[in-house]
Amino acid sequence: MATMVAGSNAPLTAENPGLAGVMVAMGWQIVPSNGPQSELTSLAIVCGEDGRALSPEHLVFFNQLTTAGGGVSFAGSQDGGRGTGQGAAHDAEQVDVEFGLVPAEVAKIAFLAYVDPEVRGPGTFGAVRSAYIRIARPDGSELLRFDLPEIHGEKIKAMMFGELYRHGEHWKFRALGQGYENGLAGVARDFGLDL
Repeated sequence: MATMVAGSNAPLTAENPGLAGVMVAMGWQIVPSNGPQSELTSLAIVCGEDGRALSPEHLVFFNQLTTAGGGVSFAGSQDGGRGTGQGAAHDAEQVDVEFGLVPAEVAKIAFLAYVDPEVRGPGTFGAVRSAYIRIARPDGSELLRFDLPEIHGEKIKAMMFGELYRHGEHWKFRALGQGYENGLAGVARDFGLDL
């Protein structure tokens, strides 16, 4: 298992012959407060060569469990679907990717989390700690892990954790940790979506 830093990338299929797919898991902890709690929602966006979503149906989240064309599906959460990520040992969200079923026009799959204002009102990443994304084999054994650096997230409303991307015939993973102060609106703009 390799630990990554922001901006780094690592091969997956080239170094793991026979790897047919991965489980991508994200997790975090929310610091309890007396006021409104930030509620994070994860999102996977399936993109073409231009870095934009292939269509509105190329999203995977709690309300759209698989993407158009197949290959990417929401596996659920280990915390009862709340997405709170309470406890360090549990993934908040999991997405399964089967490389052989991902359509050829897909160049990358971005993994993000955003503060859902419809659940508990406006919030930020200011209360988020110990955020990570990890890539595991289908049996659960971990291949890669990226622990996001601690940030002063009082203005951050969405975060891109990382992305799987094609490199020739193979798949690689890039660790990112890119924050969005404009939240889901900024994500929608960058990925050509109407969210």
